[in-house]
Amino acid sequence: MSDNKTTVLTAVKEIFGDRDVTAVDRWVAADYRQHSSAAPDGPEGLRGLIGSLTDDVRHEVARVIAEGDLVAVHGVYHGFGPDPLVALDLFRVADGKLAEHWDALTPQITKTVSGRSQVDGPAEVSDLDKTEANRALVLEFVEKVLKGGDFSVLTDFISTEQYDQHHPEIADGLDGLGAAFAAWAEQGKNIAYGTTHRVIAEGNFVLVVSEGVFDVPVAYWDLFRVADGKIVEHWDIVVPIPDTLPHDNGLF
Repeated sequence: MSDNKTTVLTAVKEIFGDRDVTAVDRWVAADYRQHSSAAPDGPEGLRGLIGSLTDDVRHEVARVIAEGDLVAVHGVYHGFGPDPLVALDLFRVADGKLAEHWDALTPQITKTVSGRSQVDGPAEVSDLDKTEANRALVLEFVEKVLKGGDFSVLTDFISTEQYDQHHPEIADGLDGLGAAFAAWAEQGKNIAYGTTHRVIAEGNFVLVVSEGVFDVPVAYWDLFRVADGKIVEHWDIVVPIPDTLPHDNGLF
C-alpha cells in the first residue's frame, strides 16, 4: 500500500473512527482546504465536526484508489445521522498530512434494483500497467455517451457480457442501463453531464468527478471498474449542489 493511502486511512480511522481530536494535529495540515458541504474550512472545522459526533460513529472502507498526491476512499459512515451514509472521499496529501478534501455523501439504500449494495464488489487494485488505457477508455465514454448522449456506441465501452451496477435505480447489464434512462426520460427528468473536474485512475479503477444536472444542479461521482478493455462495473453518488457552503472554497 502506498504511503499516501496509509496516511489517509490512518487519519480517517483516528479522526472519525476513534473521534480523536488530537489526531487533527497529527494528520491535518495547518492550511487544510475543505470543499465538503459538511464542515467549515481548516483544521478547526474538523475539530468542530468531531465534537458534534456521537459514540456510535464508525467508518467502513470498501475500496481505496490513489494517483499521485490524491487518494479516494469509497465506504460507509455510520452514526452521522439516522441512516448510514455512503461516501466517496477524495484527499490531497502533502508532506504526509491531509491538505485538501472533497466528498460526496448519500443515504445508504437497503434495497436496490440490481440487488447489489452501493459499495460491495471487488476492491483489489490490479492491472497497474493498464492505468492510462483505462483512463482514456472511461474519459471517452464520459465524453461520447454521458456528455454527448450517443448511446449507439455503448458497446464500444461497456462489456456486453458483464456490467455490474450499484446505482440504486439501475439493474445490471446494458439492458438495465437502457431501461433506467428510458424510465427517467418518461418521467421528464433533465439529465446532463457538464464539466469534468477530476479524474483519478489506478489500474482497473477510474473515478470521475463531474458537474451536471439531474433535474437540479448536481455533482456526479462515478467510479468504474475496467477489465479487458471494457467497463464491467459501476458505482456512483449523485448529490445536489447546495446553494451555500460553510466555506468559500467551492464544492469542486
